[in-house]
Amino acid sequence: MPRIQLTRPQVEILGWLAIFLLLFSLSWRFQWHGELDEFIERHHHYPLDHALLALNISGFLGLIYSALRIRDLSREVDRRLQAEKHVDWIACHDTLTELPNRRFLESMCAQAMTDKSAEETYAVFSIDLDGFKKVNDLLGHDHGDAVLKTVAQRLSSLFSREHVFRLGGDEFVVLVRRVGNPDLVALGNRIVSAIGKPFTFNGVAVDLGASVGVALYPENGDELGQVIRHSDCAMYVAKKQGRNLVKPFVPSMQEELAKRVRIEGDLRAAIRQGEIVPYYQPLVDLKANKIIGFEALARWKSASGDFIPPSEFIPVAEEAGLIVELTDQLLRRACTDALSWPNELVLSFNLSPIQLSDRLLGLRILKILGDVGLPAHRVELEVTESAIIQDAVTARIVLDDLVNAGVRIALDDFGTGYSSLSQLSNYRFDKIKIDRSFVASFETDDKQDIVIKAIIALGAGLGVMITAEGIEEQSQLQRLQDLGCDIGQGYLLGRPAPIEEITAHQVDSMQRR
Repeated sequence: MPRIQLTRPQVEILGWLAIFLLLFSLSWRFQWHGELDEFIERHHHYPLDHALLALNISGFLGLIYSALRIRDLSREVDRRLQAEKHVDWIACHDTLTELPNRRFLESMCAQAMTDKSAEETYAVFSIDLDGFKKVNDLLGHDHGDAVLKTVAQRLSSLFSREHVFRLGGDEFVVLVRRVGNPDLVALGNRIVSAIGKPFTFNGVAVDLGASVGVALYPENGDELGQVIRHSDCAMYVAKKQGRNLVKPFVPSMQEELAKRVRIEGDLRAAIRQGEIVPYYQPLVDLKANKIIGFEALARWKSASGDFIPPSEFIPVAEEAGLIVELTDQLLRRACTDALSWPNELVLSFNLSPIQLSDRLLGLRILKILGDVGLPAHRVELEVTESAIIQDAVTARIVLDDLVNAGVRIALDDFGTGYSSLSQLSNYRFDKIKIDRSFVASFETDDKQDIVIKAIIALGAGLGVMITAEGIEEQSQLQRLQDLGCDIGQGYLLGRPAPIEEITAHQVDSMQRR
């Protein structure tokens, strides 16, 4: 039987009642009333009756005061109890969305593990919003908060509110008890569809997506907390592969996540120690048959002596927030190396799509050029169409600042992104680079050949230089020269090499025979 805990007002009331009953019982037992009358009669020359009357009235007023005091104390205790309950609620709930938080979820997991006799099965959905950072950056945190509240409401319309959790930022978890064998991927797609509906705040339309990972208890883990981590792992894979995807957990995902964590740790150390260095691939003027510059490409040689492909560590750097530090480090080193080349040679450098959303990018690049002493007109920055699309307003501001300072801008991977022709009219590009996928097949594919002809003609009409990437065969080179392509790049013309080899072999012999 649970023990009853009395509050202080309740104790005081019981104390008053006990004293009253004790005095009443004693008076009744020993006939104090008669003795008191005799005592007053014997001392009638003293105003004892008036004194006792005043004492009774004072006692009655004291009793009333005590009752009021006890009432006030009781209300104060109730207020404090409510405040404690509110503090407990705040500790276990997200104050913005009013959803249960990570702490509440952990307590539920602990409770579920202590009551394994119930043999309940769960499905865990880990949800991360796609494009939420753009909302905060462009529209402000007020709009971001409004989006989170709306997402919470939409999830609560699909599931019981006590089973929807906000872990922080734009991460949510849904914990569902399974009955039978439901189609969990279809349920995940309902989550994606609900979140993907357009948001409108103060006349501003916001388009978001969601990446969802699914894991099952007990199939994917002996503990509910472990299953939640596995669903988060599946969500990471969904986010990596694109937006608006639902991915069920498979064990290989855990290995991939462990590899990513390991690469991130090694990458941090490599950046700190300057182990990632630029290699340089020549850019060749196909009409004059000479080198006109070099493109800087990031190369990371691990402690074992093996090279880690940029396709592996660049995405990790972007996701881990290391891309700014890595880019600044590589650009500074590449600009320093370029000072040792003849003045007519150009340094071409790739920018990450994420960086074009940073309005300070142009200032950082120009500061590096000023610190090193490399003229702005000797630098060419390559951007992709997809990078411009992500945040067109900021990208336009950043690129215009760089162009006004004399930096050249090249549109990379032309034809593989979105709205290619509109980008040419909206931005001041100095060069268009034909993606290697076109060059690899244009000799055997008539349609690809027509596309390359059209791009070269477009460049001539706009007064923009055309560069063909991925030239690996002599026949490809000859065909591109016949079509009038301006610049070529690829293994046939020169493989990426460290600065020592560039200085020793290629810069000293610039004319190609």
